[in-house]
Amino acid sequence: MSLYELSTILWRTRELLELLLFKLEEEQLLLAAGPSRWLAHATREVEVVLEELRAGEVARSAHSQAVALALQLPPDASLAQIADAAPEPWNDLLLDHRRAFLTLTGEITALAATNREMLSAGQRAAREALLVVAGTVETYSPQGRTVAGARRPSLIDEAL
Repeated sequence: MSLYELSTILWRTRELLELLLFKLEEEQLLLAAGPSRWLAHATREVEVVLEELRAGEVARSAHSQAVALALQLPPDASLAQIADAAPEPWNDLLLDHRRAFLTLTGEITALAATNREMLSAGQRAAREALLVVAGTVETYSPQGRTVAGARRPSLIDEAL
């Protein structure tokens, strides 16, 4: 296995990470817009990209190990170690891949956390709305447990 083949796989991984970032941003826009009609489709697209990344990880790992051994490094050498041992211009290219991976994974992690928070907030809001319609609202007891609040009359605008 060659540095060229490893670099090709790393380019594909970068493309998939960028696509994942796009899909997460797309999902976030749908979450922010309110209606959830297309949210399941957006989430499925995120899952498809993640599956492709997992499948590509096997090939990347195999190529990385082979290149590491060819450079007389341990088979579990990191990308930074491989880049340090690689000849010009491969060392610069591999370090560029590494920097891009660090940047993209940071952005993906932050965006995924924000999306999870938005989903949780939406779920809580929907649950509270359903509890209001049902005539009970959950509140907290002095011990910190959730308890049903007192029933109270509610007015529902049927025009909605």
